[in-house]
Amino acid sequence: MAANWAKAPDFADQPDRRAEVRAQTVVDKQRYLEDGLTPLQCQSCGSEVLVRKSSSRQTSVQWTADPATHCPVFAELSTHGGGLGRPDSCPQLARTIAWAVEEGVLEIPE
Repeated sequence: MAANWAKAPDFADQPDRRAEVRAQTVVDKQRYLEDGLTPLQCQSCGSEVLVRKSSSRQTSVQWTADPATHCPVFAELSTHGGGLGRPDSCPQLARTIAWAVEEGVLEIPE
């Protein structure tokens, strides 16, 4: 194997192709990290999160602030040194997300 092998080509010798790849990377980041996120406020504690349902079994949640300072469940976990095994969400937020799906606030793509 050559010493200059790379997992993905950098197209250093093809500036036009390199510019195309960089432009598509910006589009991909927007699509996968931001598009389709809906602001949602937890009905229990008022924490605001951004949520996307990609399927009935897959939910993406992005916190808009540190959950340990806004969510009682995460605050309790952080006082006990929560780490591995820490839940991805709290039960109250999960109920809020389920409610949002039932009410049509969050849509699940078909």
